Amino acid sequence: MLKISDRISIEDWELTEQFMRASGPGGQNVNKVSTAVELRFEAERSPNLPPAVKTRLRKLAGRRWTKDGALVLQVDDTRSQARNREIARERLAELIGKALEVPKRRIATKPTLGSKRRRLNSKKARGEVKALRGKVDPGP
Repeated sequence: MLKISDRISIEDWELTEQFMRASGPGGQNVNKVSTAVELRFEAERSPNLPPAVKTRLRKLAGRRWTKDGALVLQVDDTRSQARNREIARERLAELIGKALEVPKRRIATKPTLGSKRRRLNSKKARGEVKALRGKVDPGP
């Protein structure tokens, strides 16, 4: 069981791990030993996550979210299978922890009168500079 917060924990049946050969550090070792881990979390079917958290998690996961509602994390950072497994679980917990945070609502504000005037004055000055450009009349 993976404990995320005091209220939310992930059961073992929701997680599946698959080990495969890794790219990255390890030299000849990577050709022989399956150290990379692919952690799959069935987030959509999870009874432990509220719907709002699932929605935020889907947004945070991006390409790691599959069509059938699973979150897939791949880790091949180290030569150790056990350490890669720990890292994958830590990343999952961190991602779910971020999804638990409710974003603050943005309060719409208006620009101040002074800032409007400054903007218009600078536009006017710039327009006057540009108006001076152009062909010079040779005059009489």
